[in-house]
Amino acid sequence: MGAPPAFTHTADVGHWISGRAVPGAGERRQPVFNPTTGEVSRQVVLAGVEDVNAAVAAARAAQPAWGDTPPIRRARILNNFLALMNQHRDTLAAMITAEHGKVFTDAQGEVTRGIDIIEFACGAPQLLKGDYTDQVSTGIDNWTLRQPLGVVAGITPFNFPCMVPCWMFPVALACGNAFILKPSERDPSASLFMAELLKQAGLPDGVFSVVQGDKVAVDALLAHSDVSALSFVGSTPIAQYIYETGAHHGKRVQALGGAKNHMVVMPDADLDQAVDALIGSAYGSAGERCMAISVAVLVGDVADRIVPRLAERARTLKVKNGMELDAEMGPIVTRQALERIEGYIGVGVEEGARLVVDGRGLKVPGFEGGFFTGGTLFDHVTPAMRIYKEEIFGPVLACVRVPDFASALDLVNAHEYGNGVSCFTGDGNVAREFARRIQVGMVGINVPIPVPMAWHGFGGWKKSLFGDLHAYGEEGIRFYTKQKSVMQRWASSIGKGAEFVMPTAK
Repeated sequence: MGAPPAFTHTADVGHWISGRAVPGAGERRQPVFNPTTGEVSRQVVLAGVEDVNAAVAAARAAQPAWGDTPPIRRARILNNFLALMNQHRDTLAAMITAEHGKVFTDAQGEVTRGIDIIEFACGAPQLLKGDYTDQVSTGIDNWTLRQPLGVVAGITPFNFPCMVPCWMFPVALACGNAFILKPSERDPSASLFMAELLKQAGLPDGVFSVVQGDKVAVDALLAHSDVSALSFVGSTPIAQYIYETGAHHGKRVQALGGAKNHMVVMPDADLDQAVDALIGSAYGSAGERCMAISVAVLVGDVADRIVPRLAERARTLKVKNGMELDAEMGPIVTRQALERIEGYIGVGVEEGARLVVDGRGLKVPGFEGGFFTGGTLFDHVTPAMRIYKEEIFGPVLACVRVPDFASALDLVNAHEYGNGVSCFTGDGNVAREFARRIQVGMVGINVPIPVPMAWHGFGGWKKSLFGDLHAYGEEGIRFYTKQKSVMQRWASSIGKGAEFVMPTAK
């Protein structure tokens, strides 16, 4: 089965407020590029404070009735949305490829992982149950319940315009909140498409809104007194800013930041599997994934055996228009991002790393204006180098050589990021010790990209996460609800006289 027609809409991308598309109050526009051709495909309208205020007002008006709707009825609407997302999966994937650049098959996978979260959210009624204790004290019962926060917002990145929003809004809606999405302005079309599908599914107007925009919209959401919580995925500096500013305004914040994911390859690893894993995880989606492997930690003599094989594969990557079904890697999202990535390659050379494969300057026939670069491979990278320390967010794999397993653990644990990590080995004890001792939030054993499934939750450690709760899964349910404890007794069980001591079980 082939890919659907490419997404070629040219109309301005506006907002979604009160159940309909609106152009917005401001005049600011920003171009949306097709990274394959390098041409402007359409314009996105950037929200001002007035647009954010309108979305929050609509959400605040709609949320009480939605929050009072029985959870099973909310779940039925999400189940309708689930069916529509499955029905339109390929259309949404083509939209992502047109504005992000990732290959169509990868975009299909992104949509599928987003659908997984929606399916999980349909089971929220089970997870919203409280606890009950009969006769917690004489004549007194005690129970807890989880209630929605009210109006919540999500600020999402360009690299997953479908999946990352789906980490947030299906769970938030299932819990009874109204949700405002501020997607990336680089690939904004998917957000409006999902808003339309939610309306078709029967979601009441105002419960889900989209405001396109930049820092103006973000700061307006952070400052707005009616927004109770914010979820964010993006770079660490912005995540820290979101967390600190949101906390200053008394909001609950979940801010997922950057990464520098390592894959440790032990001498006893299956080299065929390890090579496949490194190539796919380093160069898939042009390295523009927060879970991409950007550092290969090669233990002992495995380095001399694996680097030539990595080089051969990196040189033969199929880099082309992502709508071609045999494409392995598409373009970078913007020219500025391309220049930043290729600038890092120059820095690596200056710092003394061995440039084994240089992806700079790649031109794809027929798409010479596109934002393409090839896969780049460095060897003999050291922890002091910028290409090791900093997140490049592109198809650049750095190989670091270490003498033994203990050195590999120390190397990974010393890094300021702690998002994802992997270890390839055939030794069960090494695998067990690695999983226990590594200071990283998501761990793979012979799995290169250990993104947890929908019911487990996503999140890193250290500077990769600001906040206490991870995204989606049961932690998502906790983030989007607040617990209330109720103690109850009736007149026939109440003793006489005032009590001036702390109540205890009697």
